[in-house]
Amino acid sequence: MQTERASWPAQLDLRVGDRVEVRSEAEILATLDERGELDSLPFMPEMLPYCGTVLTVDKVAHKVCDTITRGGLRRMENAVHLTGVRCDGSAHGGCQNACLIYWKEDWLRRADEPAPDAVDDPSPRITLPILEAATRKEPGPDGEERFACQATELNRATPEPLPFTNLGQYVADVRTGNASVFWVVRAFLVGLFNRLQGLSTRVLPRQLWFRGGKRWRFVAGRVVGRTPVVELGLQPGDRIRIKSKDAILDTINADQLNRGLGFDEEMARFCGREARVERRVQQVIDEKTSRMVQMKTPCIVLEGLVCEGAYNVNCPRSWICFWREVWLDRIDEK
Repeated sequence: MQTERASWPAQLDLRVGDRVEVRSEAEILATLDERGELDSLPFMPEMLPYCGTVLTVDKVAHKVCDTITRGGLRRMENAVHLTGVRCDGSAHGGCQNACLIYWKEDWLRRADEPAPDAVDDPSPRITLPILEAATRKEPGPDGEERFACQATELNRATPEPLPFTNLGQYVADVRTGNASVFWVVRAFLVGLFNRLQGLSTRVLPRQLWFRGGKRWRFVAGRVVGRTPVVELGLQPGDRIRIKSKDAILDTINADQLNRGLGFDEEMARFCGREARVERRVQQVIDEKTSRMVQMKTPCIVLEGLVCEGAYNVNCPRSWICFWREVWLDRIDEK
């Protein structure tokens, strides 16, 4: 039994705080093509347990950060994030990225909307085994397993770049409830400053660069050569304090990396804050290569600390921040 998609509303015009019900498994499968995708966005097996549940819109995903090519913002159509709904990686080799899942409005209905009548459809385009098979790509040249998920395919699902100068995105940020007017104004000014900094490094001699041409918050690593490692043995529930930005700059190189893990301007906003350890991370899917990356030095996830898009034009992806133990101090609660 499948539901005719033609009878569904094309757009729900959702806003932050709206209550929605995830459609049934049969209804959602009816929207997918033979690759298990809608508008090139995969519907992943990890999303199936939420079918039939009522959840709250956390952010309207009308734009995304391009973390694959670092090409800036891209436009997303008719999609939202739901509060607390992150991928658990169970169908993707145990990936621990915990990405915030994208939900197309076709997969949702307003919580107060009655369920439509079901109709027979003897030839569904996709079945659950196909959906599970779609989580893998062709192996790499060396035979290494490669994965397909929303993060690895996001640029296909968002083919249109969203210029920084597109003022409509800022109106949408406020209208949907994604951000306040203050956050939007700050994001625009920071973005303008960063673009002027980038322009200066391309056209001006080095001696005229302001603060070395760095982006706002001026994160400039000082380590030349191998970066330091500290093992605190942190476990879930342990309380920590994030070191000062100045102290962290002594642990990262000019590319803002410590043993391959980046410390960026968004993370610098949390310096000096106290938090609890949520979990340790040892493996994640690299969205650029689609391969599972095993971390030689496990990193730490802290409760409640995610990228808020303050310096990235209010991107709503809410990436989990990964922390090296060398950036943290344990707080002895005894």
